[in-house]
Amino acid sequence: MSEVRTTDGYAPDGGAATAEADTTLVVVTGLSGGGRSTVARALENVGYYVVDNLPQALMLDMAELAVKAGGAARRTAMVLDVRSRAFSTDLAGAIRELRDRGFSPRVVFVDADDEVLIRRFESVRRSHPLQGEGRLADGIAVERGLLEEARDQADVIIDTSHLNVNQLRRRIEELFGGEDARRLRVTVISFGFKYGLPPDADFVLDARFLPNPYWVPELREHTGREEAVSAYVLGQEGADAFVAAYADLVNATTAGFEREGKRYLTVAVGCTGGKHRSVAIAEELSGRLRQSGLAANAQHRDLGRE
Repeated sequence: MSEVRTTDGYAPDGGAATAEADTTLVVVTGLSGGGRSTVARALENVGYYVVDNLPQALMLDMAELAVKAGGAARRTAMVLDVRSRAFSTDLAGAIRELRDRGFSPRVVFVDADDEVLIRRFESVRRSHPLQGEGRLADGIAVERGLLEEARDQADVIIDTSHLNVNQLRRRIEELFGGEDARRLRVTVISFGFKYGLPPDADFVLDARFLPNPYWVPELREHTGREEAVSAYVLGQEGADAFVAAYADLVNATTAGFEREGKRYLTVAVGCTGGKHRSVAIAEELSGRLRQSGLAANAQHRDLGRE
């Protein structure tokens, strides 16, 4: 959270905010090959002024320039990576400095499994910028070490291991494209346990206690987004109470998360393969959260993988 000060227009009792506090800054960083360029393009799509490959030493200067420029520059995104010669190991310190100067940057960290990153580099026949004479895995390991503290400070961690370019773009546009981007946004994501847990989940729900539509021949090839499967899943004993209980839980915690400065909440709903039960529950839960006034959307990580 940004430091509250009594200079430059700050008032401890909630008075007028400074121009710095009114400037929306997004800092994008993460693993090479994780999808930073896609995030940058998506932010441009929703009206951000994007500065790519910005040297860390110029972050504060860029932020102050955005304040002076005003207009469209008041929504600025800075994309940082290790390719800049001015990059140092203290990215987390630079982010703290922005907060100390009255800014409230939101940090987006893109990540992916090592195996996925290696495949991406190999597919474009590129070496990792930090691998030197070693292997791709060596460069990835070095970069993870350099960015460990920055990852810990991130407001949003997006694991792109199972996301294609369009899915990542939609995720960014949903997170940053709304008129009220400062509200807590809830993403309810369905997944299959056999493909692993979403690493960015704040809550994990297990829908495997419900009968699996996979074993109903007429439902097997359909998904939880279709009415027949949804009705089957939500009509099972305990399904409605399950959704209602977690809707109440999310609603009970959102005010506290907002007070703590959290902008994004991820609720993961899992079943075996991420095709039927979790999809239907995620759609229903996100709908109920919207009815209660939250900015909520449903995404389906593993739909179509089978």
